[in-house]
Amino acid sequence: MSMLPAPNLSPKELVNDDVDLMSETNMTTASPAVAGNRQSGSDSPAIAEPPREKLTKKAITADHPTWCPGCGDFAVLAAFYKVLEKRQLDHEKIVTLAGIGCSSRFPYFVNGHGAHYIHGRAVPLASGISLARPDLHVFLFGGDGDGFSIGGNHLDHGARKNINMTYFIMDNFVYGLTKKQTSPTSPIGFKSKTDPIGAIDQPVNPMKKLIAGGATFIARTHAAQVNHMIQMIERAFDHQGFSVIECLSECVEFFPDVFDPANPKKGGSFEVIQEKKWDNTPEDDLRHDVTDELAAYKLASLPFPGVFGVFYQSDRPTKNALEKKWIETTREKIGGASDVEILRKTFDRMK
Repeated sequence: MSMLPAPNLSPKELVNDDVDLMSETNMTTASPAVAGNRQSGSDSPAIAEPPREKLTKKAITADHPTWCPGCGDFAVLAAFYKVLEKRQLDHEKIVTLAGIGCSSRFPYFVNGHGAHYIHGRAVPLASGISLARPDLHVFLFGGDGDGFSIGGNHLDHGARKNINMTYFIMDNFVYGLTKKQTSPTSPIGFKSKTDPIGAIDQPVNPMKKLIAGGATFIARTHAAQVNHMIQMIERAFDHQGFSVIECLSECVEFFPDVFDPANPKKGGSFEVIQEKKWDNTPEDDLRHDVTDELAAYKLASLPFPGVFGVFYQSDRPTKNALEKKWIETTREKIGGASDVEILRKTFDRMK
């Protein structure tokens, strides 16, 4: 996996194992003539880069998805493609990461930089990439086990630190990859290989966990509502900070029909949160204030299937911005010394 952009490469070349993205040739975006002018100190105008090719679904599609027929994750992938096409992001700056699980196969299906990381540890990996390369667009995908069980601790710390990324959690209430075990969001009474007489443990409430953890953008959607998913992904992407979306994504093999109560096509009701418009009307008093943490917590307490949309959003400095300011301030104090000079001075003190 490479995290360095190569602006001159085509989308197909970006996934060519023979391309060395670390080489000086590919790290240079200008022509040799322009590079020579820069080295010689010439003030000759730089040659403009050719216009970029339009980012299309074909360009960002990699391997064919291998989920079970009918899996909700297909719709999530389709929604993600739509957002990337609509936003026309620089192809080499799209990073797709995941942990372990059915939903975590995402990086295989997106043509771009990415990694399929170890179980529950995707948030630390995404954090490092986001902090080291703030110019990249970091998208993280996972399931309820990866996010709320083995990765629950990392989720909390990513949220409280407010590291800039978009984390999309596909919650199917079951461990599907390992063929039906109770997950942290499985409802009480759910029968599985690990709870043959029915689950007895209180399930995690994702919205409450995220609110308490300090995430600055928290939303909820449903895989059967593609347009709503697209809206939530775009809003999460536009937010500066730790943005998390929980998506009810049905496992048709091991927990079918569990999300039907929120699917109008199957007789359910998909209730969308009505956000405040601040128009001083009596109706607005009944609408939800996304900056009100207590109000968000109350929405999270509604009985299943609950409501969908943005629960909470706050404007808090990201760790990315705070670290950048810290580094700049420190550099000023030491006279703008380079990294190598700082290391050399440190080693000199150790002699």
